[in-house]
Amino acid sequence: MRAVFFDLGGTLFSNVQIPRVCTPALVAAADRLGIEGGLAGIGKAFVEATQKVNAAYMKRPYYLHRDLFVDTARELLAILGRDDDPDFSDWFYVAQRDLMVDQIELREDCLDTLAELRARGFQLLVVSNIDHDFLDPMIVNFGIESFFDHFVSSETAQSCKPDAGIFRAALERAGCSPEEAVFVGDSRVHDIQGASGVGIRAILINEHGGVSHLDDEEFEVDPEHVIGSLSELLELDLLRGGGAS
Repeated sequence: MRAVFFDLGGTLFSNVQIPRVCTPALVAAADRLGIEGGLAGIGKAFVEATQKVNAAYMKRPYYLHRDLFVDTARELLAILGRDDDPDFSDWFYVAQRDLMVDQIELREDCLDTLAELRARGFQLLVVSNIDHDFLDPMIVNFGIESFFDHFVSSETAQSCKPDAGIFRAALERAGCSPEEAVFVGDSRVHDIQGASGVGIRAILINEHGGVSHLDDEEFEVDPEHVIGSLSELLELDLLRGGGAS
């Protein structure tokens, strides 16, 4: 075993934070649109818009997440009976991005776990469905650049998990075979099924029942291990020994 690949959202940080962090953007959107009740007035329509647009996008092998967010804003306007407004859609995308970049926090055991895996000699990579205008400032704010050998985004790979392309791009960056890598993620479909499909052993980080917000479809494979915290990786026989150089 030479390399450990990590998903970002839901793995290095918990997605439980996202509703709290992004609520101010929804409240500001309601105010901007003149909708009474703030979050209560816009929340249901936003959930409906998110579900509808996600269902369309998640079947694609590649997409920019900026387009996903902008189309969600456009669908929100349609549900609310408003005319399409590119200025609003662009503003809403930036408002959500800035809140997430500035306020999302890593899991409390993240840095210590990464440091120990590095000390054991493993290559570490982030492999994430994310655009670089999210990823690059997050790397800086989290202070994780020194822990990782490579950051593989869907934008760079032109492939979104569970499509095989992004996993193959990560293997190429790491210079290792599928048998020499393990993938850690929170989505049974995107991470576990996707990694397993190219022969990478997969570990599920499981919280609140282990159902990712991305797992609205049936999954076909089980993870090799299930963990409740990142630090549990250090106790797995798979990762006890040092990584091969």
